Amino acid sequence: MVNQVIKGLKIVIRNGLIVLNDGFLCIPVKKDLLVFESFNGNDINDNPAAIYRQLVHDRPELKATAYFGVKPRRYHELHAQYPDIKLVKRFSFKWVWLMAHAGFWVFNSRLPNWWHKNKGTTYIQTWHGTPLKHLGVDIEHVAIPGTKTADYYQQFIREAARWDYLIAPNDYSKQIFRSAFQFHNQFLDIGYPRNDVLYHQNQPAVIRQLKQRLVGDPDTTVITYAPTWRDDDAIKTGQYHFELPFKLQRFFEQVDDQTILVLRPHYLVKDHIDIREFEDRVKIIADEDIANLYLISDLMITDYSSVMFDFANLNRPMLFYAYDLEHYRDQLRGFYFDYQAEIPGPLATTEDAFDDYLSQFATQGAFAGYRSQLAGFNQKYCDWEDGSASEKVVKVILGGIQK
Repeated sequence: MVNQVIKGLKIVIRNGLIVLNDGFLCIPVKKDLLVFESFNGNDINDNPAAIYRQLVHDRPELKATAYFGVKPRRYHELHAQYPDIKLVKRFSFKWVWLMAHAGFWVFNSRLPNWWHKNKGTTYIQTWHGTPLKHLGVDIEHVAIPGTKTADYYQQFIREAARWDYLIAPNDYSKQIFRSAFQFHNQFLDIGYPRNDVLYHQNQPAVIRQLKQRLVGDPDTTVITYAPTWRDDDAIKTGQYHFELPFKLQRFFEQVDDQTILVLRPHYLVKDHIDIREFEDRVKIIADEDIANLYLISDLMITDYSSVMFDFANLNRPMLFYAYDLEHYRDQLRGFYFDYQAEIPGPLATTEDAFDDYLSQFATQGAFAGYRSQLAGFNQKYCDWEDGSASEKVVKVILGGIQK
């Protein structure tokens, strides 16, 4: 990286790209120009995609001035998948121009601190989950390779200071976000836009169509395994190991022949999963909107992932397979609540216990004794969800455009 100052204008040259950071502060914004981004440009999904779709539904003319920033290596694949959405390669010259002039940024993860926000740009941070694990400055020791804990804290604080709005899915998250991000601007207490579909599309006919498209059988039982990633299980920066913590042969011995297993790995660990000899009964679905996986899932298996909070909106069974609970809770990230007491389903920490619960679900279709626990969990973490979150964010955007 090279920094230069010419007549008061700071020029940053990073990896061969000239970025006029501070100069953007005086460039007038175009209020109806919007840049969206999901997981640092890895996909078109999550809360930003839900807000985008609501926006262009309500105001179709804004489709011409709304862009998704995507990683260059993902551009062609995503363009083919979403031909009706304007895409721009992150850190290209076009992206630089759009980001500098945009009236709104709508992102679900952090931007590099070296990128300056135009003072006329409104930054809506949606974030991407209700936290079980410690976040931001609440993480006692950051285990991400190449990152010092103190630097990580400062990066988070500086980034959160740029957010004009932060979406909170529930009051529990709001209180955590306030402290973990050191956030002092405006919260949107509305639930998550990405979950609106769970209220609008939770219908038998829709679910059958989704099962047919995603797993090839509208009548099958679908069990989805959606674990989180492990910060300390890295190959190198940005690449992580993933190995199934159960044997597929044993898994299918516990369920009937009409059951299909869907694997939804974290996007950081989705590339190398061995399902040889089980290709007809195991589907790796990493890039589909996860809300569609929720809708087709008769049982959700997870560990510490925030999928538990989103899936709870459907009031369906969950099984928690936390084979490394003590390490993850006590050494790696730490939890905000009593995990064992609050999770709305049975907890397995060994493969034998995991097998027993799978067998129980296969014969009963549910887990005895957890109905009231799930209801309480839903009331605490899904109370703000009603299918209208996207509409509420769009009202904020349209109000800003019209000023």
